[in-house]
Amino acid sequence: MPTLAPEIEVLVRFGRALADPIRCRILLALRQAPAHPAELAETLGVSRTRLSNHLACLRDCGLVVAVPVGRRIRYELADARLGHALDDLRAAVVAVAADAERTCADAAEKGCC
Repeated sequence: MPTLAPEIEVLVRFGRALADPIRCRILLALRQAPAHPAELAETLGVSRTRLSNHLACLRDCGLVVAVPVGRRIRYELADARLGHALDDLRAAVVAVAADAERTCADAAEKGCC
């Protein structure tokens, strides 16, 4: 039976990337379109230094790539499937959260929570 260790490590890296709100916002912004760091920093309202640190993390995780465009660098998702995965994950998380809120509210009405 093959080991799942490589797949688990990839999921752990993805989870680490999503664990920070700024990195989530970067990924969601890049899902829309590639962008230069200065544009991202302004759009997200963070310093260029802070953005640079988060982009380095996302590059190290293999989720974004830096593409040279002349003398500038543009960032984009490493694979278009990541954009689809983010859309699916966001939809699933929102649906699960809504279900959990209803379940908790129902339990509270019965005096269970």
